[in-house]
Amino acid sequence: MTNLSGFLDNQTKTTALPERFFSELLPTIDHLGELKVTLYVFWAMDHKDGRFRYVQRQEMLGDKLLADGLRSASLSAEEALDEALERTVARGTLLRVDLAFSDGMESLYFLNSPQGQAAVQAIKSGEWQPSGRSEAPVELRSHRPNIFTLYEQNIGPLTPMIADTLRDAETTYSENWIEEAMQIAVENNVRKWSYISAILEGWQTRGKDAREDRGDTEKSRRKYLRGWFDD
Repeated sequence: MTNLSGFLDNQTKTTALPERFFSELLPTIDHLGELKVTLYVFWAMDHKDGRFRYVQRQEMLGDKLLADGLRSASLSAEEALDEALERTVARGTLLRVDLAFSDGMESLYFLNSPQGQAAVQAIKSGEWQPSGRSEAPVELRSHRPNIFTLYEQNIGPLTPMIADTLRDAETTYSENWIEEAMQIAVENNVRKWSYISAILEGWQTRGKDAREDRGDTEKSRRKYLRGWFDD
């Protein structure tokens, strides 16, 4: 047995667990492998981006620490993982979707949450499509470019700092607002995020519909925008 040297101050990142995990799930789990996989999935989901998050079977199998922790004298790491995953699905902790790719079948596991249920339903109804990226083999189909693509196509290179800024903007403004603000920046040939951000802040504080109330002519629109940025 390996003894833990302690939780160091610079290594105390935490992983959130729902309260029902402790009140309903933990008391009923009587299989060590299932418990390890359940905790691993919560941790893995916490390190992923996007609204719809999932963990691949191959991803878990390729994690050496998890594989070593599941392996036993009677079961290989793969056998132990599959047994544990079957238990999590049977208990209702995880939802599984099997998809066929050019190199074979792959299983995706979602938490049994409203977001996970919506994602599974989207796959079954054909709203998800292959993305071509090994780290995220499927993605929600979008009928229009997302704001990251629009930024690269119309404003400039997508740096890590800009990507973080766009993610923050998505939590504050609707996608339609961001797209329209980018369009205005392109039309006025001011391809800067500071300009786009000022438009969004103006809509939020002064009311986006104010422009439409003044008449949506090109002249009035430009006059309205100039009023924001004269200072």
